[in-house]
Amino acid sequence: MVRRTVLFSPGDRPELCRKAPSTGADTVVFDLEDAVAPARKAGARAAVADLLADADVDSAVEVAVRVAADPAAAATDLDALADAGRLDAVMVPKADASTIPRVADALAARDLSVPILALIETATGVLDARDVAAAPAVDALCFGAEDLAADLGATRTDEGTELLYAREHVVLAARAAGVDAVDTVYTDLDDHEGLRAETRFAATLGYDGKLVVHPAQVAAVHDALAPDPEAVAWAERVLAARDEADADDRGVFEVDGEMIDAPLIARAERIVDRADDERR
Repeated sequence: MVRRTVLFSPGDRPELCRKAPSTGADTVVFDLEDAVAPARKAGARAAVADLLADADVDSAVEVAVRVAADPAAAATDLDALADAGRLDAVMVPKADASTIPRVADALAARDLSVPILALIETATGVLDARDVAAAPAVDALCFGAEDLAADLGATRTDEGTELLYAREHVVLAARAAGVDAVDTVYTDLDDHEGLRAETRFAATLGYDGKLVVHPAQVAAVHDALAPDPEAVAWAERVLAARDEADADDRGVFEVDGEMIDAPLIARAERIVDRADDERR
């Protein structure tokens, strides 16, 4: 599936969670971690369990739950989800090489056969990213810049250079393992043009999508990730020329005066795949 947008919705606000699947986001995450105050956790678990029992949620939308980072609290969260009518994935915060096996075992013990979306947001998590991505249960790496900056003691800047290495490391690990890479939240909810620019930059790094915290951010991210029509036309010409070359047993061919090799063919395939996803 495509994860261009992964929208968080606080688990203790069921009225917002019920609206989340209709926002156009590809994945919605009912949040039982940071978005919920400790005194409201029990109520949030019950509310999310009720939401997951609702059969009316669009099957085209991936429904996930972010469990707590604390192992005991995460186990309690998973107990509440054990009889869920609809659960497509579990998001694990502060993921590293030690947390993923523990959560995978806890899911198996509760007969919850769902993939893990691993949120990389600590120094240990960044260094463990390759092992996390390679874990059989993991289907995506998500980059959490704000918590990582706090863990590092880094000062956040508009340019983001203080976290660029970690941001690139996460997408590199995801690509090596063949799982999705989802970029960090953009925290200025009113700056949609800034969100578009950051999303385009994340795409140049190799990210598939972006974490979002407000429904109004969904359309801006999708717009930023949509392939340029000229790029789609170029990619379609490349793939058509490739097919002709294959039919003629030619290993070398050109398009628009440019010699085309394997990396350019791979780029063309990615562009066409992205365009096809947008058309669906």
